[in-house]
Amino acid sequence: MLRLIASVELVACWLAWWYPFLFRAPHVQKRSSITVAGPTRAGLLLETGAILIAFLFRLPADAPPGAARLAACMLVSPLAPLLSWTSVRHLGRQFRIHAGLYHDHELVRTGPYAIVRHPIYTSLLAILLGTLLLLTPGKWMAVSLALFIAGTEIRVRTEDRLLSGRFGPVFDDYRRRVRAYIPFVR
Repeated sequence: MLRLIASVELVACWLAWWYPFLFRAPHVQKRSSITVAGPTRAGLLLETGAILIAFLFRLPADAPPGAARLAACMLVSPLAPLLSWTSVRHLGRQFRIHAGLYHDHELVRTGPYAIVRHPIYTSLLAILLGTLLLLTPGKWMAVSLALFIAGTEIRVRTEDRLLSGRFGPVFDDYRRRVRAYIPFVR
């Protein structure tokens, strides 16, 4: 029964996680900008591979996740939509799929951006962890997380370079004080 509840919760969290990106984020903006698409696409490809591994390499039917994994899944998964919704709201007009800056770009440091510099990646990590805990054997969890971290690091470093170039010492101070996407971990 707990597995069914965790499964329903995870599906609901995935749907809620996607919602702000599909229906709340400003996708068409007629403002001049610079874009660095290559690294973003490489990072997205690695992150997508991580998510595919989480769904494709499943626990055997005769070895379901234990109560601890189910409880962890049920605790971490709801963080994902909470972060995606608040991140998109605080990012507002600065939202972009590919790394880049608008000519009038602002440095957002409010809401979840006061806790981590890239809370959307934190939200994606949370939903991935929930999925891994519910569905995926340990060895594939490690592979998935390694791919995810590699892809996310590419994206974070690309975005941080752009923001540092635009905002200089203000961003550099923010980067020193606020972690990238895992709170309290340097």
